[in-house]
Amino acid sequence: MPRLKQISRSEAPADIAKLYDLLFDGRDPVAEPGTETGTPGNWWTVFAVVPDLFRHAVAGFQFYRSPKRKIDPKLRELGQTRAGYLRGSQFVFSQHCKAMRSVGFAEESIEGIPGWQTADCFSPIERAVLAYTDALVQDGGRVPDATFDALKATLSDEAILELTYITCTYDLHATMCRALRLEYDDVDERIVEIPSPGSGGSVDMMRSVDGHGEE
Repeated sequence: MPRLKQISRSEAPADIAKLYDLLFDGRDPVAEPGTETGTPGNWWTVFAVVPDLFRHAVAGFQFYRSPKRKIDPKLRELGQTRAGYLRGSQFVFSQHCKAMRSVGFAEESIEGIPGWQTADCFSPIERAVLAYTDALVQDGGRVPDATFDALKATLSDEAILELTYITCTYDLHATMCRALRLEYDDVDERIVEIPSPGSGGSVDMMRSVDGHGEE
């Protein structure tokens, strides 16, 4: 379950309730969760806790899908999908794999996202976008000149700014989904100590091996 409360249809402001009706076919998404893409849909119901935040986020979706955008949708989706992968968000990564397919990527390219550095299915500008995404998300914006020059060889300043903003926005969404355990990111932490079998004999053995036995 998400770590924050969810807003039911009856609690939602009129404009948000109207969007609920479109997304959930008139159902209360808290009582009857599930979207047509198979997700639980709790991103929407948790973000609705702060209506202005909900509206701001939805406006961001409208921004990147606007016909006014200069960035090629395929390059945009590369950045969004790789950002989800790097941030470890199953939700963002999974949803944008589907979006990559919808804008014309072959399965080979979708499968190549995790190890793009050694994949031969990406064009030079696609590789530049992937390298730029790594620098934005993994390196906190520390972008080598060579990577930026590779972008500028093909893309306009407007397209690069749009790409940067959209990719960083999806880094934010991926981070929030993990922190709040939304959608497919409602998973337990997997990096935990695994208990040793028995009553501690292996611990005593390790102490003798590494020289930290009893004094």
